[in-house]
Amino acid sequence: MIKKIIQYIVIVCFSFSYSYAEVIKDIKISGNKRISNETILVLGETSISKNYESTDLNNTLKKLYETNFFKDINISFENGVLAISVIENPIIEDIEITGIKSKSFIEDISNEITLKDRMSFTENQLNKDIDKIKNILKVNGFYFAKVNSSINKNDDLNSVRLKINIEQGSKAKIKEIVFLGNKKIKDKKLLEVIASEEHKFWKFVSNKVYLNKSLIDLDKRLLENYYRNQGYYKAQVKNSFAELNDDESSFKLVFNIDAGSKYFFNKLTLDLPDDYNINDFDKVEKIFSKISKKEFSLDKVNLILDEIDNIASLRLYDFITAEVEEKVVEKNKINFNFKIVDSEKFYVERINILGNFQTIEEVIRNKLIVDEGDPLNELLFNKSIDRVKSLGIFKSVKTEIKNGSDKNLKVIDLNVVEKPTGEISLGAGVGSSGSTIGGGIKEKNFLGKGINLSTNLEVSEESVKGRFVYAKPNFNYTDNTLFTSVESTTTDNLSDFGYKVSNVGFSFGTTFEQFENLYFSPEVNLSIEDLKTNTNASSNLKKQEGTYEDFYFNYGLNYDLRNSSFRPSKGNKTTFFQEVPIVSGNNEISNTFIFTQYKKLSKTNDMIGKASLYLKAINTLGDSDVRISKRAYVPYQRLRGFEKGKVGPVDSNDDYIGGNYITTLNLSTNIPTILSTVENIDFSYFIDFGNVWGVDYDKSINDSSALRSSTGVALDILTAVGPLSFSLTQPLEKKSTDKTEKFRFNLGTTF
Repeated sequence: MIKKIIQYIVIVCFSFSYSYAEVIKDIKISGNKRISNETILVLGETSISKNYESTDLNNTLKKLYETNFFKDINISFENGVLAISVIENPIIEDIEITGIKSKSFIEDISNEITLKDRMSFTENQLNKDIDKIKNILKVNGFYFAKVNSSINKNDDLNSVRLKINIEQGSKAKIKEIVFLGNKKIKDKKLLEVIASEEHKFWKFVSNKVYLNKSLIDLDKRLLENYYRNQGYYKAQVKNSFAELNDDESSFKLVFNIDAGSKYFFNKLTLDLPDDYNINDFDKVEKIFSKISKKEFSLDKVNLILDEIDNIASLRLYDFITAEVEEKVVEKNKINFNFKIVDSEKFYVERINILGNFQTIEEVIRNKLIVDEGDPLNELLFNKSIDRVKSLGIFKSVKTEIKNGSDKNLKVIDLNVVEKPTGEISLGAGVGSSGSTIGGGIKEKNFLGKGINLSTNLEVSEESVKGRFVYAKPNFNYTDNTLFTSVESTTTDNLSDFGYKVSNVGFSFGTTFEQFENLYFSPEVNLSIEDLKTNTNASSNLKKQEGTYEDFYFNYGLNYDLRNSSFRPSKGNKTTFFQEVPIVSGNNEISNTFIFTQYKKLSKTNDMIGKASLYLKAINTLGDSDVRISKRAYVPYQRLRGFEKGKVGPVDSNDDYIGGNYITTLNLSTNIPTILSTVENIDFSYFIDFGNVWGVDYDKSINDSSALRSSTGVALDILTAVGPLSFSLTQPLEKKSTDKTEKFRFNLGTTF
């Protein structure tokens, strides 16, 4: 390398001291065995009869060295003869990567490094590739890996065989995650926000417990976005670092956070060009009036930009872009001005999709709002890229806009980097009402078609549930998700209630956004159910024994106005679900309604109140009775203080048979001032009301409506073995047949 630099300096100095031009009469090339004379002339950008200046010596030398074909080059020009003498770099016969068992991992490394078979070999490029391999290993958690190389030279053929040996070592585990600084939010919540997880012995299938630079970068973005959605406008993760523990095999991951103070929206304005109609932006003005004086939220700013996107997508204004101007006033208030400006008028000539080795191009193009031939609207273009990223199947999505064949045409290169899309999860729980264990496998990009596959199995003391789901997003370019599922459930209540139900079902449906924030989910369901009883069952239950074939049309409406799907602090969510029989032995029709409201109760802390109303009714359309497997029971978490399934009507055998109607009301709030200094504990207070009534198959059973209620406190603790929840409940009102449960705990985890 030093020799090259000296050559450059000498030639440059020579060119300054003695500059002339002379026609090349002859070119003599020596030393080349593999690279032809013609190739050297093309690479050096020279030829006979060319008017050659002394400064061209430097350019030719530079061009030839840039090819990496040559170890040494000497050039001279005298009496019209250009002499080029070269020593070629050896060629790589093959590259062998050892020390890694996974063939796919070896392929990933081979694709990332620059050196390939049949390429010229240089020591400098080998060192760069070794550094690349080390970085790849670190990204995958192998921080203790060692990489070395050996070179087997063949001087006769001027070739080398390259061997790269990798000692992976053990993966760098995250033993502890620590949040420092002016964080203002408990560690328990922050651990739920980030993607990285602390290593536990049972999390053997999770990659999130290993140190991963890409994952840490994601953690920082997630933390900053979470804080900014809680009003902390200037929140930042000042730094993050991994500290090697004393065992020298694990790390402590540290995030240093400065939350700053809470900020509030102050004055919000819309700045439009003179020839724009303000009425086209009336929805933006409505959002302004709703959020003015409210706590700052990054999501609210994005909501405004999304609404401007919608206006652009309706083609009211094709060539617009939005600039957000922010100004802090009065210490903790922010003025926002959304300036709409005309952008240059360009059209999309072509979109090139690059880097999609597994994913078919259609999956990516389906997410693009801006297509070939459309106006190049900056807002819609950025939204298109966000939609591609939202697929969750790419490590990165980058774009480059280049000039097209005409001055008003643009070519877009969209380059994606794919990532693994499979996921394995396992879960376990144990509590005062029993224990469960389950697991599942998910794939987000089956066959490279963007198809989602998931299968899961859950086993508890009285039931076994299994389900397989196939979902195709944006089916037939409609933005609708099409799904089909197969499920099987066996519930064994022979010892407690004298019956056992086995059900196998198939469903087919779709989900789409009908209106803003309103999602519609229709589906058809076909199931076969086998109901068995034993001597413990009552005579009425025994009458229902048999096999049932049902064909149902089900649909759901979901209207979500929460400020966040993760730990919402305000807003509400309304859900309605109906099951309508098409062909059925009993013709049961079921209706379920759920409304949940969130509200912040304090301006000085994060005290969030929650009220949830649950209503359910199930009846038959004819004279038949609702069979026992379809009857309604109060959901376990909606009436605490009572044993699971042991509330409501009982028959002559003292079996709990559920009802035709259910209503519950849950009021709760967290109390952040209690145990506020303890990071991994949340304390809350609740009041539950509930009722279950209606028995259509036996008029002699007392099914009178009676309100049940309870109150209590709950404690959620993040322990070394998973989340642990306790509730201490005092029933306030009950019936004599109800069975109470004052203390309840649950220990569960996923990995």
